[in-house]
Amino acid sequence: MSDPNLRRSDKPAPPQPLPSPVVDNHTHLDISRDGGAPPDVRAVIDEAVAVGVDRMVQVGCDLAGARFTERVIDAHPELLGGVALHPNEAPKLYAAGELDAAYAEIERIAAHPRVRVVGESGLDYFRTGPDGIAVQQESFRWHIELAKRLGKALQIHDREAHEDVMRILAEQGAPEKTVLHCFSGDVAMARECVERGYYVSVAGVVTFKNARELRAALAQVPLEQLLVETDAPYLTPSPHRGATNAPYLVPLTVRALAEVKNVDVPTLCAALSENSERVYGPW
Repeated sequence: MSDPNLRRSDKPAPPQPLPSPVVDNHTHLDISRDGGAPPDVRAVIDEAVAVGVDRMVQVGCDLAGARFTERVIDAHPELLGGVALHPNEAPKLYAAGELDAAYAEIERIAAHPRVRVVGESGLDYFRTGPDGIAVQQESFRWHIELAKRLGKALQIHDREAHEDVMRILAEQGAPEKTVLHCFSGDVAMARECVERGYYVSVAGVVTFKNARELRAALAQVPLEQLLVETDAPYLTPSPHRGATNAPYLVPLTVRALAEVKNVDVPTLCAALSENSERVYGPW
């Protein structure tokens, strides 16, 4: 549960730095949870580097976010980019008659050499009703093909759509480097992801007391297929649930994951860093 005394405006203290650097492989520096201005990108990066999070993947999941991503990855060497139309964006763009034009702009930005990710794309059956499912699935297939055509990694958003996500990946043929962003599946899904060679990205949810099923699932994933992320400004790890998330809080998730995997933190940090560069290439 969230700390009832903690507000989003309260800034948690920096955690103990990690013994070696890791990557926040999914963050949204263009988004503010309180409706105000987005965070100061340089300040966010500096705070993260100070605790051992020296590289980040900035993900823009609508047209404004994709344009922002294109700008900041050129300005900040610590950042690589990911761009896509979030599954909740696709039905809105389709209804407005703007989906094809949006696809064209995403494809243009995705060709940028420092954009290494097509994503987050996928399926979200939590916020989009039945009328939007067909468009979501068509958009997901389009992004899968874009990632393969450009030779980029694919990051997948999956909310209450596990079966269809896995089915469409199998039907379409997943890119060589496929990442389940903010993994939320069960033990069976984790095992299937491992068998297919997908990467499983772990967010702050792993620290939540009620995430026992998730921790059991992550126990099935070998170190060489694990990544770590914030999904900032969301999913702030315990004990700071309720505050705004940021890349400098990744060490809390890393230490919780080390307990799940029963490995020491230096070993996990080395694996996470190596895996990130295997998926995204050098920064």
